Amino acid sequence: MSIQELKNDAVKQSRSIEQIVVGRATSDGAGVKLTRVLGQALQTRLDPFLMLDAFGSNQPNDYIAGFPNHPHRGFETLTYLVKGRMRHSDNAGHQGLLETGGIQWMSAGRGIIHSEMPEQKDGLLEGFQLWINLAAADKMTPAAYQDVQSEQIPEFVTAEGVKVRVIAGVSHGVAGAIQRPTTQPVFLDVHLPAGASFSQSLPAGHNGFFYVYRGEVTVAEQTVASQRMAILTNDPAADGVSLQANQASRLIVVAGAPLHEPIVQHGPFVMNAQVQINQAIDDYQAGRI
Repeated sequence: MSIQELKNDAVKQSRSIEQIVVGRATSDGAGVKLTRVLGQALQTRLDPFLMLDAFGSNQPNDYIAGFPNHPHRGFETLTYLVKGRMRHSDNAGHQGLLETGGIQWMSAGRGIIHSEMPEQKDGLLEGFQLWINLAAADKMTPAAYQDVQSEQIPEFVTAEGVKVRVIAGVSHGVAGAIQRPTTQPVFLDVHLPAGASFSQSLPAGHNGFFYVYRGEVTVAEQTVASQRMAILTNDPAADGVSLQANQASRLIVVAGAPLHEPIVQHGPFVMNAQVQINQAIDDYQAGRI
Protein backbone atom coordinates (compact mmCIF):
# COMPACT_ATOMS: atom_id res chain seq x y z
CA MET A 1 0.00 0.00 0.00
CA SER A 2 1.43 3.39 -0.96
CA ILE A 3 1.73 6.30 1.45
CA GLN A 4 -0.98 8.13 -0.48
CA GLU A 5 -3.45 5.30 0.12
CA LEU A 6 -2.91 5.12 3.87
CA LYS A 7 -5.83 6.18 6.05
CA ASN A 8 -4.97 9.10 8.31
CA ASP A 9 -4.73 7.74 11.84
CA ALA A 10 -3.86 11.12 13.34
CA VAL A 11 -4.22 11.13 17.12
CA LYS A 12 -5.54 14.38 18.60
CA GLN A 13 -4.76 13.44 22.20
CA SER A 14 -2.36 10.65 23.08
CA ARG A 15 -2.73 8.35 26.01
CA SER A 16 0.03 8.72 28.57
CA ILE A 17 1.95 6.04 30.43
CA GLU A 18 0.44 4.68 33.62
CA GLN A 19 3.20 2.25 34.57
CA ILE A 20 6.50 0.94 33.24
CA VAL A 21 6.98 -2.79 33.81
CA VAL A 22 10.26 -4.66 34.06
CA GLY A 23 9.82 -8.30 33.08
CA ARG A 24 10.85 -11.22 35.26
CA ALA A 25 13.47 -13.67 34.05
CA THR A 26 12.13 -17.21 34.18
CA SER A 27 12.04 -20.45 32.22
CA ASP A 28 9.23 -22.51 30.75
CA GLY A 29 8.73 -25.65 28.72
CA ALA A 30 11.82 -27.84 29.00
CA GLY A 31 13.94 -25.02 30.37
CA VAL A 32 13.63 -22.32 27.72
CA LYS A 33 14.93 -19.04 29.16
CA LEU A 34 12.54 -16.12 28.69
CA THR A 35 11.26 -12.90 30.24
CA ARG A 36 7.69 -12.86 31.57
CA VAL A 37 6.57 -9.32 30.93
CA LEU A 38 2.86 -9.69 31.62
CA GLY A 39 1.80 -12.19 34.28
CA GLN A 40 -1.16 -12.96 36.51
CA ALA A 41 -0.81 -9.78 38.57
CA LEU A 42 -1.72 -7.69 35.50
CA GLN A 43 -4.44 -9.88 33.99
CA THR A 44 -7.35 -7.81 35.28
CA ARG A 45 -5.70 -4.50 34.42
CA LEU A 46 -4.81 -5.62 30.87
CA ASP A 47 -7.91 -7.77 30.18
CA PRO A 48 -8.25 -9.56 27.70
CA PHE A 49 -4.48 -10.23 27.74
CA LEU A 50 -3.29 -12.94 30.11
CA MET A 51 0.44 -13.25 29.52
CA LEU A 52 3.28 -11.87 27.42
CA ASP A 53 6.61 -13.67 27.21
CA ALA A 54 9.61 -12.22 25.40
CA PHE A 55 12.41 -14.56 24.42
CA GLY A 56 15.69 -13.91 22.69
CA SER A 57 19.03 -15.68 22.80
CA ASN A 58 21.81 -16.80 20.48
CA GLN A 59 22.88 -19.42 23.00
CA PRO A 60 21.34 -22.79 21.97
CA ASN A 61 21.28 -24.07 25.56
CA ASP A 62 18.80 -21.30 26.37
CA TYR A 63 16.17 -22.59 23.94
CA ILE A 64 17.09 -25.88 22.25
CA ALA A 65 14.94 -28.09 24.54
CA GLY A 66 11.85 -26.17 23.42
CA PHE A 67 8.30 -26.71 24.63
CA PRO A 68 7.39 -30.43 24.46
CA ASN A 69 3.77 -31.59 24.51
CA HIS A 70 1.60 -29.63 26.96
CA PRO A 71 -2.14 -28.87 27.19
CA HIS A 72 -4.17 -25.65 26.98
CA ARG A 73 -7.84 -24.76 27.45
CA GLY A 74 -9.84 -21.55 27.44
CA PHE A 75 -7.70 -18.97 25.60
CA GLU A 76 -5.79 -18.13 22.42
CA THR A 77 -2.07 -17.76 21.80
CA LEU A 78 -0.22 -15.57 19.34
CA THR A 79 3.43 -16.45 18.74
CA TYR A 80 5.45 -13.94 16.73
CA LEU A 81 8.91 -15.02 15.69
CA VAL A 82 11.25 -12.06 15.13
CA LYS A 83 14.10 -14.40 14.25
CA GLY A 84 14.52 -18.16 14.02
CA ARG A 85 12.59 -21.35 13.22
CA MET A 86 10.12 -23.26 15.39
CA ARG A 87 7.78 -26.16 14.59
CA HIS A 88 4.26 -26.55 15.93
CA SER A 89 2.54 -29.93 16.26
CA ASP A 90 -0.68 -30.82 18.09
CA ASN A 91 -3.09 -33.63 18.84
CA ALA A 92 -5.68 -32.21 16.42
CA GLY A 93 -3.35 -33.03 13.53
CA HIS A 94 -2.07 -29.51 12.88
CA GLN A 95 1.56 -29.05 11.80
CA GLY A 96 3.31 -25.78 11.04
CA LEU A 97 6.79 -24.37 10.66
CA LEU A 98 7.14 -20.89 12.11
CA GLU A 99 9.99 -18.92 10.52
CA THR A 100 11.49 -15.43 10.85
CA GLY A 101 8.77 -12.78 10.69
CA GLY A 102 5.89 -15.27 10.81
CA ILE A 103 3.17 -15.91 13.35
CA GLN A 104 1.08 -18.76 14.64
CA TRP A 105 -2.36 -18.16 16.10
CA MET A 106 -3.82 -20.99 18.12
CA SER A 107 -7.22 -21.08 19.76
CA ALA A 108 -7.11 -23.72 22.48
CA GLY A 109 -10.87 -23.62 22.98
CA ARG A 110 -12.08 -26.73 24.80
CA GLY A 111 -8.60 -28.21 24.74
CA ILE A 112 -5.48 -28.97 22.77
CA ILE A 113 -2.12 -30.62 23.42
CA HIS A 114 0.72 -29.18 21.39
CA SER A 115 4.47 -28.78 21.18
CA GLU A 116 6.64 -25.90 19.99
CA MET A 117 10.16 -27.04 19.19
CA PRO A 118 13.05 -25.00 17.76
CA GLU A 119 14.20 -26.18 14.34
CA GLN A 120 17.71 -24.74 14.56
CA LYS A 121 20.87 -25.87 16.27
CA ASP A 122 22.41 -22.44 16.74
CA GLY A 123 21.89 -18.74 16.02
CA LEU A 124 19.39 -16.24 17.37
CA LEU A 125 15.90 -17.32 18.40
CA GLU A 126 13.82 -14.25 19.27
CA GLY A 127 10.15 -13.49 19.56
CA PHE A 128 7.04 -13.11 21.67
CA GLN A 129 4.13 -15.20 22.85
CA LEU A 130 0.93 -13.43 23.86
CA TRP A 131 -2.00 -15.14 25.56
CA ILE A 132 -5.45 -13.67 24.80
CA ASN A 133 -8.46 -14.71 26.84
CA LEU A 134 -11.56 -16.21 25.28
CA ALA A 135 -15.01 -15.07 26.31
CA ALA A 136 -16.92 -17.48 28.54
CA ALA A 137 -19.22 -18.32 25.63
CA ASP A 138 -16.24 -19.35 23.48
CA LYS A 139 -14.08 -21.28 25.93
CA MET A 140 -15.41 -24.71 24.97
CA THR A 141 -15.37 -24.25 21.19
CA PRO A 142 -13.23 -26.65 19.09
CA ALA A 143 -9.52 -25.92 18.96
CA ALA A 144 -8.11 -24.17 15.88
CA TYR A 145 -4.68 -23.34 14.49
CA GLN A 146 -3.42 -20.93 11.83
CA ASP A 147 0.06 -20.22 10.45
CA VAL A 148 0.81 -16.90 8.74
CA GLN A 149 4.18 -16.65 7.04
CA SER A 150 6.14 -13.39 7.03
CA GLU A 151 5.31 -12.49 3.43
CA GLN A 152 1.59 -12.82 4.18
CA ILE A 153 1.59 -10.25 7.00
CA PRO A 154 0.33 -6.86 5.76
CA GLU A 155 2.74 -3.98 6.30
CA PHE A 156 3.20 -0.37 5.28
CA VAL A 157 5.74 2.44 5.51
CA THR A 158 4.75 5.98 6.55
CA ALA A 159 6.05 9.24 5.10
CA GLU A 160 8.55 9.36 8.00
CA GLY A 161 9.92 5.96 7.08
CA VAL A 162 8.21 4.06 9.90
CA LYS A 163 7.60 0.42 8.94
CA VAL A 164 4.52 -1.16 10.52
CA ARG A 165 3.70 -4.85 10.36
CA VAL A 166 -0.03 -5.31 11.06
CA ILE A 167 -0.30 -8.70 12.70
CA ALA A 168 -3.76 -8.24 14.23
CA GLY A 169 -6.40 -5.53 14.08
CA VAL A 170 -6.22 -2.47 11.85
CA SER A 171 -3.65 0.34 11.51
CA HIS A 172 -3.97 3.35 9.18
CA GLY A 173 -6.64 1.52 7.21
CA VAL A 174 -4.52 -1.61 6.76
CA ALA A 175 -6.23 -4.77 8.06
CA GLY A 176 -3.96 -7.22 9.82
CA ALA A 177 -3.53 -10.94 9.27
CA ILE A 178 -5.73 -11.80 12.27
CA GLN A 179 -9.15 -10.41 13.20
CA ARG A 180 -11.16 -11.37 16.27
CA PRO A 181 -14.62 -9.78 16.72
CA THR A 182 -14.96 -10.19 20.48
CA THR A 183 -11.60 -9.13 21.91
CA GLN A 184 -10.72 -6.99 18.85
CA PRO A 185 -6.96 -7.38 19.40
CA VAL A 186 -4.44 -5.00 17.86
CA PHE A 187 -0.87 -6.29 17.54
CA LEU A 188 1.64 -4.19 15.61
CA ASP A 189 5.38 -4.56 15.12
CA VAL A 190 6.61 -0.98 14.63
CA HIS A 191 10.09 -0.09 13.35
CA LEU A 192 10.96 3.60 13.79
CA PRO A 193 14.02 5.37 12.40
CA ALA A 194 15.76 7.75 14.82
CA GLY A 195 13.69 10.91 15.30
CA ALA A 196 10.57 9.49 13.64
CA SER A 197 7.11 9.48 15.17
CA PHE A 198 4.11 7.20 14.82
CA SER A 199 0.50 7.46 16.01
CA GLN A 200 -2.02 4.65 16.39
CA SER A 201 -5.68 5.29 17.04
CA LEU A 202 -7.22 3.18 19.82
CA PRO A 203 -10.82 2.92 21.06
CA ALA A 204 -11.15 4.60 24.44
CA GLY A 205 -12.44 1.44 26.11
CA HIS A 206 -9.56 -0.80 25.03
CA ASN A 207 -6.72 -1.71 27.33
CA GLY A 208 -3.33 -1.14 25.74
CA PHE A 209 0.42 -1.38 26.22
CA PHE A 210 3.63 -1.47 24.24
CA TYR A 211 6.94 -3.27 24.66
CA VAL A 212 10.19 -1.81 23.38
CA TYR A 213 12.62 -4.47 22.17
CA ARG A 214 15.13 -2.21 20.41
CA GLY A 215 16.08 1.38 21.13
CA GLU A 216 14.05 3.88 23.16
CA VAL A 217 10.75 5.72 22.64
CA THR A 218 8.91 8.60 24.28
CA VAL A 219 5.18 8.95 24.90
CA ALA A 220 3.74 12.12 26.46
CA GLU A 221 7.22 13.23 27.57
CA GLN A 222 7.94 9.91 29.33
CA THR A 223 10.76 7.76 27.95
CA VAL A 224 10.62 3.98 27.79
CA ALA A 225 13.89 2.08 27.43
CA SER A 226 14.53 -1.19 25.65
CA GLN A 227 13.25 -4.36 27.34
CA ARG A 228 10.47 -2.42 29.11
CA MET A 229 6.69 -2.60 28.81
CA ALA A 230 4.60 0.56 29.18
CA ILE A 231 0.95 0.28 30.24
CA LEU A 232 -1.12 3.03 28.62
CA THR A 233 -3.64 5.01 30.64
CA ASN A 234 -7.34 4.49 30.05
CA ASP A 235 -8.13 8.13 29.35
CA PRO A 236 -11.62 8.65 27.85
CA ALA A 237 -10.41 11.91 26.27
CA ALA A 238 -7.53 10.19 24.44
CA ASP A 239 -8.06 8.72 20.99
CA GLY A 240 -4.82 6.73 20.64
CA VAL A 241 -1.11 6.78 21.33
CA SER A 242 1.66 8.89 19.79
CA LEU A 243 5.23 7.58 19.91
CA GLN A 244 8.52 9.34 19.23
CA ALA A 245 11.77 7.45 18.63
CA ASN A 246 14.83 8.90 20.34
CA GLN A 247 16.96 6.45 18.36
CA ALA A 248 16.27 3.70 15.85
CA SER A 249 13.71 1.60 17.71
CA ARG A 250 11.44 -1.41 17.44
CA LEU A 251 8.42 -2.17 19.59
CA ILE A 252 5.17 -4.07 19.65
CA VAL A 253 1.93 -2.17 20.27
CA VAL A 254 -0.91 -4.23 21.75
CA ALA A 255 -4.51 -3.33 22.60
CA GLY A 256 -7.85 -5.07 22.92
CA ALA A 257 -11.41 -4.95 24.22
CA PRO A 258 -11.75 -6.17 27.82
CA LEU A 259 -14.12 -9.06 28.53
CA HIS A 260 -14.96 -8.03 32.12
CA GLU A 261 -15.37 -11.67 33.14
CA PRO A 262 -13.85 -13.61 36.04
CA ILE A 263 -10.38 -15.03 35.34
CA VAL A 264 -9.34 -18.26 37.04
CA GLN A 265 -6.02 -19.71 35.90
CA HIS A 266 -4.29 -22.95 36.78
CA GLY A 267 -1.15 -23.27 34.70
CA PRO A 268 -2.18 -23.89 31.08
CA PHE A 269 -5.94 -23.71 31.81
CA VAL A 270 -7.80 -20.39 31.98
CA MET A 271 -11.50 -20.50 32.82
CA ASN A 272 -14.10 -18.46 34.73
CA ALA A 273 -14.58 -20.61 37.84
CA GLN A 274 -12.60 -23.12 39.89
CA VAL A 275 -15.06 -25.90 39.11
CA GLN A 276 -14.22 -25.44 35.41
CA ILE A 277 -10.52 -25.67 36.21
CA ASN A 278 -11.13 -28.90 38.11
CA GLN A 279 -13.00 -30.26 35.10
CA ALA A 280 -10.14 -29.26 32.78
CA ILE A 281 -7.65 -31.12 34.96
CA ASP A 282 -9.91 -34.19 35.07
CA ASP A 283 -10.40 -34.09 31.29
CA TYR A 284 -6.66 -33.85 30.68
CA GLN A 285 -5.84 -36.68 33.06
CA ALA A 286 -8.55 -38.85 31.48
CA GLY A 287 -7.31 -38.17 27.95
CA ARG A 288 -10.30 -36.06 26.93
CA ILE A 289 -8.08 -33.14 25.83
